[in-house]
Amino acid sequence: MVQLTQELLESLDTIAEQRSISRSALIREFVLDGLRQGEASAIGERIADGYRRIPQAHPDEWGDPLLSADVATGELLARLDAEERAAGHDSW
Repeated sequence: MVQLTQELLESLDTIAEQRSISRSALIREFVLDGLRQGEASAIGERIADGYRRIPQAHPDEWGDPLLSADVATGELLARLDAEERAAGHDSW
């Protein structure tokens, strides 16, 4: 059993009537939404905690991700330039 103020009950009844559902169904919907938001927040917090512990683009035993990204970008651009020249297009 949950105790609610008269004002809250009236607000719930108004919303329930607008949605053509019962007050109980509306309360269940609100509770489920709240629980889902709590779960989503907890997942988001765990993800953020992971980035706090191991910052993105932080060098580790695999190397420096920023340096690798720069190398990979350079290689990709060189391949695209070669494709453009092979197709007969002028370079930029």
